[in-house]
Amino acid sequence: MVSRCLEGDSGSWETLVEKHRRRVFNIAYKFTGRHDRAEDLSQEIFLRIFKNLGKFDPAADFSKWLASVARNHCIDNYRSTRREQRTMVDDGLAFDLAVAPSSTDPLRSIEAAEAKEFLRVGLATLPEKLREAVVLRDLKGLAYEEMAVRLSLPVGTIKSRINRGREELARALRAKGSR
Repeated sequence: MVSRCLEGDSGSWETLVEKHRRRVFNIAYKFTGRHDRAEDLSQEIFLRIFKNLGKFDPAADFSKWLASVARNHCIDNYRSTRREQRTMVDDGLAFDLAVAPSSTDPLRSIEAAEAKEFLRVGLATLPEKLREAVVLRDLKGLAYEEMAVRLSLPVGTIKSRINRGREELARALRAKGSR
């Protein structure tokens, strides 16, 4: 079938895509945990396969090659997404640390700085696992699925840690006299 695709038979390509569509989607879904993102990645993967079909060794198992291309594409995508998120977080931290313009109300600036410090102190009281979960979710805005991949944990464990972390943080802040 691959040889017919290389000869330009579009019907063979459609058959090939239909035969392996589900497997590629499942690989992408395992990496993203999101249906819409897995569909987009599946399209990208099939485009990559189409472009690299000439590199496929006919003596090899096509299913294994396809799965390898799919996994590698998902890993590349994850790495580039992670780099983008890091850049956004770094930009956000730079913004947080920037000197406030002189037109800003000085009282509000002081209150905001005090609130940030109060939160930092409260976060420092949390156990590392809980603090990491709360920071990744609430301060960095990562999705549960992204956190699960990053921390190599099930989504249920992630949700549980976030819940416990928020509860302990609220308790710690109340104990310190939250306003």
